[in-house]
Amino acid sequence: MTHWFHRHPLKATAPVPFSLYGVASTPAASKICSDLRASRARLLELFTDTSCTVEMMKNATDLYFSLLQGFITSLDGSTQDNKLRYIQNFKWTDTLQGNVPSSQQDAVFELVSMGFNMALWYTKFASRLAGKEDITEDEAKDVHRSLKIAAGIFKHLKESHIPKLITPAEKGRDLEARVIDAYVVQCQAEAQEVTIARAIELKHNPGLIAALANETANYYQNVDHTLSSLEPVYIAKWRKYTQLKMCFYMAYSFCYHGQTLLTSDKCGEAIRCLQEAEKFYNKAEALCKEYGETKGPGTTAKPSGHLFFRKLGSLVKNTLEKCQRENGFIYFQKVPAEAPQLDLKANYGLVEPIPFEFPAVNPQWTPETLAAFDLTKKPKDDSAKPKKEEEVKPMKEADIKPQKDSGCQIS
Repeated sequence: MTHWFHRHPLKATAPVPFSLYGVASTPAASKICSDLRASRARLLELFTDTSCTVEMMKNATDLYFSLLQGFITSLDGSTQDNKLRYIQNFKWTDTLQGNVPSSQQDAVFELVSMGFNMALWYTKFASRLAGKEDITEDEAKDVHRSLKIAAGIFKHLKESHIPKLITPAEKGRDLEARVIDAYVVQCQAEAQEVTIARAIELKHNPGLIAALANETANYYQNVDHTLSSLEPVYIAKWRKYTQLKMCFYMAYSFCYHGQTLLTSDKCGEAIRCLQEAEKFYNKAEALCKEYGETKGPGTTAKPSGHLFFRKLGSLVKNTLEKCQRENGFIYFQKVPAEAPQLDLKANYGLVEPIPFEFPAVNPQWTPETLAAFDLTKKPKDDSAKPKKEEEVKPMKEADIKPQKDSGCQIS
């Protein structure tokens, strides 16, 4: 299923030459600078390469981050800052606020910014894989796992590295806590969508499906609530996406809860649940249109065109008609005026982020290699001289071409 997930553009960055001429005083030190430059360029290429696999991404990120750690981690185990941490300037754009870059002379800023892009790549890889016409069970598992990995990366950045920035994250930008929290929970919600699709496909207990759908709707509601305090111009489209997904899974939850009630001979309550499911489904349809018309960063998902979306509409309609028919012939139960409060908790299938850690310092880094970086030879500060502002060009991401929708339920 293509275009099921909303995705923001990758962060863009200015080239970093790591040209520490004079400072890197030995061949070993110069080689590290050369390897940093090459591995960074290679990693940025892979972010937009649609043939890149998880293994290729892991190898590239492990290499670059292990080399970069030599600018951050203290090699003698002390708590003092690494002497190289502030030697290189890094410039990154923002996924929400366009191509206006932020600049910090801090290797930790590079670590968290590149790490953020790595997490985004896993979400885009999952989306691209989910868009295949005939997705296999193993590929569905890869979608599920990639989203959990992304959630783990975002969580690790927020808890362990972003707090170490000397210049705090700017409000409403990528590295701010509210934005990171929204990404974490959205990744969890999208991974649970895969679980729900699988449970429906295998005809699992309607009670389990209803509970999972309710938990997923709550996740999307949490994302929307988190985003509500940010500048509307940047997150209006993102919020429409979370709202339509919330309504969609509330419709699923009420629909399957209604089925559970019917099997317990509670036909009147089942009818009320199905009426509520119909209301949420219609609201999700309306929000799909609003989402498509709302301007904002990122790709435009098209969930209302999918068979997975349309099937729910048919299921709600047919189940409601069945309940009304049964009530007219057998049960003759009164339909409650108020819809039930869904307090459904799933005991299985809930998604937790996969814990993430950056790789250890590359073996090329030794106390001797670090000592070979002579900061007294650092070029004189010429910041007083006017410099031409270097443009940070957006990453060239391949458009995902819509494919024929097979109706596969792995979203």
